[in-house]
Amino acid sequence: MTRRLPDSPWQRLRRWWLMYHLGDPAFAFMFDPPPPNEWVALDCETTGLDPRNDEIVSIGAVRIVGERILTSQRLELLVRPTRAVPGESVRIHRLRGRDLQDGLPVDEALQQLMRFIGSRPLVGYYLEFDLAMINRAVWPRLGMGLPQPRIEVSALYYDYCFRRLPPHAQQAPDIDLRFDRMMQALGLPQRDAHDALNDAVMAALAFIKLRRLLGRP
Repeated sequence: MTRRLPDSPWQRLRRWWLMYHLGDPAFAFMFDPPPPNEWVALDCETTGLDPRNDEIVSIGAVRIVGERILTSQRLELLVRPTRAVPGESVRIHRLRGRDLQDGLPVDEALQQLMRFIGSRPLVGYYLEFDLAMINRAVWPRLGMGLPQPRIEVSALYYDYCFRRLPPHAQQAPDIDLRFDRMMQALGLPQRDAHDALNDAVMAALAFIKLRRLLGRP
């Protein structure tokens, strides 16, 4: 059984500061100590790549416990955008406006997501973009973005490739960080890309294997 290390004074101070500024106390549980050895892998599909103006159209998330992906504990949501979905984004994620007509309003979808995550650290590929989209939408309710720690799997993969360099290497390697190439190099199965839940599961697979390869507890 994995024991959780006690929080440092800095962690306690940070938690107090965030709790003090939390807009909706119903979500105070996000600041609880996370369950030991648990994470949530997360992915979003959007109407475009501009986090200031584009919108979320789907969310996929799955829980990780140790080296297991709990596909029975997953979240898969369609989100109804306020504007038409551009054709170029439909060609990527295959979600048309009519597919999203019965989707959830973004605030309701993100409330479900926050309850699903709890206080668990977040895992993902290109996670910075997903969180920029999510944080813009949750800010009016929380007064802040999601507070959970986050782990970028492409950064783990880069660290793994860098460690494999010979000792005399003079410069950082030119590493292909594209999702499909990373999964292929790690010998992991690939699902159809640009589906939020599929991408979350693949990020979880990469995270588990890279933790093992890097010898991380």
